[in-house]
Amino acid sequence: MLAKRKLGRQGLEVSCLGLGCMGMSQSYGPADEGESIAVIHRAIAEGCTFLDTAEVYGPFANEELLGRALKGRRDEVTIATKFGFRIESGKINGTDSRPSHIREVVDASLRRLGTDHIDLLYQHRVDKTIPIEDVADTVAGLVQAGKVRYFGLSEAGAKTIRRAHKVHPVSALQSEYSLWERNLEGDIIPVLKELGIGLVPFAPLGRGFLTGTARPADAYAEGDFRRNDPRFQGANFDANMTAAKLVQDLAAKKGVKPGQLALAWLLAKGDFIVPIPGTKRQTYLLENIAAADIVLTADELRQLDGALPPGSIAGLRYSEQNMRSVDR
Repeated sequence: MLAKRKLGRQGLEVSCLGLGCMGMSQSYGPADEGESIAVIHRAIAEGCTFLDTAEVYGPFANEELLGRALKGRRDEVTIATKFGFRIESGKINGTDSRPSHIREVVDASLRRLGTDHIDLLYQHRVDKTIPIEDVADTVAGLVQAGKVRYFGLSEAGAKTIRRAHKVHPVSALQSEYSLWERNLEGDIIPVLKELGIGLVPFAPLGRGFLTGTARPADAYAEGDFRRNDPRFQGANFDANMTAAKLVQDLAAKKGVKPGQLALAWLLAKGDFIVPIPGTKRQTYLLENIAAADIVLTADELRQLDGALPPGSIAGLRYSEQNMRSVDR
């Protein structure tokens, strides 16, 4: 069974590895509900009980999937979901963190999830038209009403984190962070440590580069997120495959899989960090969970730090349009 870790100082305790559920409903190939539910049930059996979703995944389909998978088992898991986009006719049309919209989204998420409370509610992206203080105050009201237990932010910058935390404690920041993508180390992680906020890294396996499964962008089907990811395109892809080989070589020397080594590196970076690798296959789920038992020496950590230092990966981590939604 996986060990537990605390996110923030407010009492939220979760499994040291979570399960990112987004890919079960969108972005990474066709959905397979039967297998996805089997993965969720196997995760629970293995003690991986921190499940991550969002209204926008699908949209709506991922929360509905979790609702079906968790029927009769709600008390066995910690559910994190997110608000913050305007969804019209099944498409994202900008951000929307108006207080009235947040309350509407939470009620709809509760219905889809089949529960009376959300354990961790994130603002999915910072809405530059709504003061973050208003967002934090709205979530505080939802906490007081018993609909939400803890407040989180996603892809928020240091100033936004501080402002929100003054109004209502932020328990966790979800953002992309990995051996592959180290953008948080300069400004964000020091703030999280100072304020006692947990970090929930998504894409901790470099979207497949760190597992050795990445293919060029045009090898993926239309609608697959990776088809438009700059790091999978042209010369960027070639350079990044060369960079990934460094991790593969270190993993072979250690006698583990490269993805496991990447997760072990993250877990060793601090007990406030809880990665949420996503998968829709039981085989990969068990590989990821086994990473929690890998112990890295100080020398191995130094080698990994040096193998992929910040800024060593070619290409933006999102398209230019999507990068504009990141609060930095």
